[in-house]
Amino acid sequence: MILLELHRATHATLHALNTRLHDLSLTPAEINALGVLADGRERTVGELAADVGSRPTTLTSVLDRLEGRGLLRRGPRAGNRRVVVLTLTEPGQAIAARIRQTMTDFEYEALAALDETAVTACRAVLQALTEVPA
Repeated sequence: MILLELHRATHATLHALNTRLHDLSLTPAEINALGVLADGRERTVGELAADVGSRPTTLTSVLDRLEGRGLLRRGPRAGNRRVVVLTLTEPGQAIAARIRQTMTDFEYEALAALDETAVTACRAVLQALTEVPA
């Protein structure tokens, strides 16, 4: 069953990333958030929640911890002070870049034996599962 295999793969991936990034003392949720923010694009909490597959309320404690460690900052959006956006600090950018590179390396290693057709099919399956209404 694909869902059970996906669940198992998710846990194996989280374990592998935690092992490779253990010196950062980050939770999987923090690694995920920083990995997404590594692209340098500012986001609202709602936008980040959608990008990491979480609810904004669930993400709040993750963001509190990252902000407390000085890795990200919450502030008003330029031109619209009512909107709060998340941006990485300089130390946050460095850690996020390392996380993103670790993810890239892991993905490359894990998928090296697959041809492009298999990788494309995998992405299609993941997209289909993501788009199923709750």
